[in-house]
Amino acid sequence: MRFMMLMIPKGYETAEPGTMPATDAVEAMMAYNRELQQAGVLVSLEGLHPLSMGARVSFKRGEPTVTDGLYVEANEVLGGFWMIQVASREEAIEWARRCPASDNEVIEVRQVQEFEDFPEDIQQAASDYEG
Repeated sequence: MRFMMLMIPKGYETAEPGTMPATDAVEAMMAYNRELQQAGVLVSLEGLHPLSMGARVSFKRGEPTVTDGLYVEANEVLGGFWMIQVASREEAIEWARRCPASDNEVIEVRQVQEFEDFPEDIQQAASDYEG
């Protein structure tokens, strides 16, 4: 089973462009990332620049509207993610619990929807996609 662990750092929604984490926090996180890798569960991981450097595209009545990241109002934003391959939801949660996160960070654990998870009619509708 694949799970995505989403890092949600409080305060990152207002971080200035170019904001970087503290060196000691990065060192602790890299040790954790090595643990995931050595355990053979890590599929991928990425950190994300602050929302102030991005944009949001919203759709009202089917019309896309782009809001520059400097002007987005948000309560929570993603700071990064890990994709892991584990045997169960409980194992994914245990890996999230081991993360050296700080008091202002939350990790959301979400299972990836695999093709086989969908009912037959949806599998049929998506069967010609080559992804």
